[in-house]
Amino acid sequence: MNREITLQRLHEKNKVWDIAIIGGGASGLGVALDAASRGLSVALFEKADFAKGTSSRSTKLIHGGVRYLAQGQLSLVFEALKERGLLLKNAPHLTHKQSFLIPIYSWWERIQYSIGLKLYDWMAGSLSLGSSKFVSKEETLRRLPHLQANELQGAVSYYDGQFDDARLAIHLAQTADKLGACLLNYAKITGLSKDESGKLTGFKVQDLNRKKSFQLQAKMIVNATGVFADKILKLDNPQAVKTIQPSQGIHLILDLEFLGGQDALMIPKTKDGRVLFGVPWHGKLLLGTTDTIREKAKLEPEALKQEIDFVLETAGTYLTRKPTWKDVQAVFAGLRPLARPQEGSTKTKEISRSHKVIVSPSGLVSLIGGKWTTYRKMGEDTVNFFTQITGKAIPASATSKQHIHGYTETIPAGHWAVYGSDAQKIQALAVQDSALAELIHPNFPNILAEVVWACEQEMALTVEDVLSRRIRGLILDPQAAVAAAERVATTMAKVLQKKEGWIASELINFNKIAEKYMIHTR
Repeated sequence: MNREITLQRLHEKNKVWDIAIIGGGASGLGVALDAASRGLSVALFEKADFAKGTSSRSTKLIHGGVRYLAQGQLSLVFEALKERGLLLKNAPHLTHKQSFLIPIYSWWERIQYSIGLKLYDWMAGSLSLGSSKFVSKEETLRRLPHLQANELQGAVSYYDGQFDDARLAIHLAQTADKLGACLLNYAKITGLSKDESGKLTGFKVQDLNRKKSFQLQAKMIVNATGVFADKILKLDNPQAVKTIQPSQGIHLILDLEFLGGQDALMIPKTKDGRVLFGVPWHGKLLLGTTDTIREKAKLEPEALKQEIDFVLETAGTYLTRKPTWKDVQAVFAGLRPLARPQEGSTKTKEISRSHKVIVSPSGLVSLIGGKWTTYRKMGEDTVNFFTQITGKAIPASATSKQHIHGYTETIPAGHWAVYGSDAQKIQALAVQDSALAELIHPNFPNILAEVVWACEQEMALTVEDVLSRRIRGLILDPQAAVAAAERVATTMAKVLQKKEGWIASELINFNKIAEKYMIHTR
């Protein structure tokens, strides 16, 4: 992806795009990829960085939804399990199978979870990742030696998928770009254009990087802005009813030694009726999540004290060493764009995680709700409305077999895995210039060549873009990320040809953001 080339294409005179997408998270990128795969001309705009919001703050799981099964949402589970299997096939460099253990403390739990997970296995069909089974207390403690042994009878072992969310978003953008789509970050929609009949014809875009605006025309406009969907709906119709119920989920990063193994822990029922995961991820332990209703959508939400306490307390009841605030290395919060129920309960655990597509009288197509696992199906379902909006027939979706950028059957070792086939190209940069072989920080395996690659090939414009989403340092170790920031900024300034003063400004901005990821002990 090259920003300058993208801008040139977007400024083509009298160009009318088939589909213009507002939002560059999982939803928008799914739509862009699906539309481009069908031969449609596609333009996508993200007001911040790709996956800046919700899409980089998940539990890092590609899953069918064991909890959805318990709630009787069978169609969602079927759909998610299918999509899980397709994603693991199409992006093996960004996804992998992860084993989970559900600790069992009563005979009823053994029966309940064994039967439920056998059904889960069956629903996955030919895309199953492996059979679930009951394992003894001895094997459970061998695999997770720091699990509470008192009254433990064993565990139910099963498999789900794991991934790197922000990296997948970048690779989806690159895949769509290869197929001809134009994708631009730091581009804000400031107004919608309509014809005399009130139908949408395009919108005004402000390039926040260059501080210039331009007009764009499109046959179909998609609102894929996640928790901010209502803002675009209001821009289209000031009387539009709310469609989104934001729900906050937080995650804590701890030392993996708290688990003592490579299996993930699934706590099937917390005191608020949710599940809690303890998942190995990039050499750390990821603990989460919560489900807290928030009325206001924020780009940088902050974890609440009670949420941190809840996660620590819940994990502590299952672990021999109870984690405390002092043990937390990082914390991050994200907002789920749940489809707001029109009536009945607003308890977030009871709100469906399925997506829906709504069409406004103006022709605005809004993709509401959904989750990372089903991003491909969400894109397909949205693009299918193209014929209704334009009257033009289009080919069927081809994304079920679309390899994601970087696809390779030979996965690079170590942290290079997430780059897939790009790993060798990045390593070659370090061979050409030995200075680029230096680590960005002793706590991270990443080298300066990755920073150059992020700027030249992945449209990174800020230090946060690099250290939060291209490299996951901010989430894993914010203190080290702050320490690495100046080296990263200096390298970026050379590549992006920034003027004097840019480095200092970037460091101030990054430090402010990083503060939100740091835990402050009580």
